[in-house]
Amino acid sequence: MKSSWRQYSIKIGLFVLIAFSTSCGPAPASHSLPFTFVTANPNPSPTFTPFQPALEPTPTPFQPVFPTPTGTIQPTPTNIPTILVTATLDSAVADLPSPAPLPTLDLALQLTPVAPLDDQETVNFLLIGSDRRAGGSFRTDTLLIAMLRPKDGQVSLISIPRDLWIYIPGWGNQRINTAYQHGENNGYPGGGAGLLKETILYNLGIQIDHTALVEFDGFRHIIDTLGGIDVPVACPYTDWRLIDPSYNPQIEDNWWLYTVGPGVLHMDGDLALWYARSRSKSSDFDRGRRQQETLRAIYDRILHTDTIARLPALYNDLTSIVTTDITLTQMLQLALYAPRLTNANFRGYYIRPPLVTSWITPGGAYVLLPNEGPLSRMLQEAMAPSQRAVERQSVLIEIQNGTPYDGWDALAASRLNYAGYETQLIPADRRNHSFTSLIDLNSTTDQYRNNNILDILTLPAANLAILPDANSRVNYRLILGADYAPCFSPEQLSH
Repeated sequence: MKSSWRQYSIKIGLFVLIAFSTSCGPAPASHSLPFTFVTANPNPSPTFTPFQPALEPTPTPFQPVFPTPTGTIQPTPTNIPTILVTATLDSAVADLPSPAPLPTLDLALQLTPVAPLDDQETVNFLLIGSDRRAGGSFRTDTLLIAMLRPKDGQVSLISIPRDLWIYIPGWGNQRINTAYQHGENNGYPGGGAGLLKETILYNLGIQIDHTALVEFDGFRHIIDTLGGIDVPVACPYTDWRLIDPSYNPQIEDNWWLYTVGPGVLHMDGDLALWYARSRSKSSDFDRGRRQQETLRAIYDRILHTDTIARLPALYNDLTSIVTTDITLTQMLQLALYAPRLTNANFRGYYIRPPLVTSWITPGGAYVLLPNEGPLSRMLQEAMAPSQRAVERQSVLIEIQNGTPYDGWDALAASRLNYAGYETQLIPADRRNHSFTSLIDLNSTTDQYRNNNILDILTLPAANLAILPDANSRVNYRLILGADYAPCFSPEQLSH
């Protein structure tokens, strides 16, 4: 059955790649940006460098457990798996070791491969963001897996942190964001994408079928070509940003603190890149959340523009910006199926604590060690079909913005979409409701579902009204009031 579903899966999956990497002709006129300036000290401390985030604090030592060919050991923090050979440095990447044959590694501490998680119904895409610049070394700091189940109409997105400490076949234990460059610079079969695929299969058990890589300038161009994207920013976010993209990032005075949200923000390419990439005042885990928000916004923008119809004309421009193994024929096949997927069909997952634990290597590097049991359970959930998701996709929630704050209905819709519920936005009768009301219009009351929706919205039971309406086209009506708090954590929502 794998082959029979694979062709259909590729059609759906390619659209997710397009959402990450589609580009077309000249960019339209720029839009005004609704970000907010935050008053900051015009003379920041000379020790602060917003373009180089501060090191994470040293974590508390722990005793990780690693599988080995002969059983299980419990190494101390001084003998966590590391490469024990002295490697010759490649001139192109002076900070990366050249490939070493496996026998030169400490075999007693070498990780064994994770059993593949393939369930014969899923095709997996790896979306890669790189900081590569001409003539220099680079990292693939954005790694996001899209696991597609077309039979069930479901997509699982998995954000991988750049500091995940894993086994790279032929190179030993290193950060996952170095695998692509190792393969690219040392003639690995399939290049950087080939080694990164093998690394993910070895450590996570996920077979990657297709990849798409985009660099900073390409990402900006994609967003600008689409006319910008509308990103629902539920939680205010503040970080350092260049006052103007043309300014020298090495000059400290060229940086200011910016705050965005809450609200639906129209972002051009530069603002979207900042929002998806910055982490000076946050973390890689929060960056993964914002990257999934940005990807969903790109997908929504493509659905509501003529991008799909223009694919034949755009393909050459696309392949000049995005490195991918997707053909034009596959993209055109995909376009027939993509509109069937909404953001409510996307399930978001994040490799973050407690799935990983912070650790400092003997060399002083801050990394994240995978916690095998919890991580494996999460990946199995992401791979498998979800009956709960199917049930929630059949529920339609109408949202009315009864607050004076524009866009808060879209923020509530995004929140419910993350949990798998379909939504539609309707103007409210007025914009001065004091309290938020959830109205159950179903002919039969489902108390479990009612409690679930209240929990997602963090509303008390007193805000629920049960008013059965056999003629209603929607299952629930949500009227937002001044008491509604838009901020939420996607990783805490059940699927």
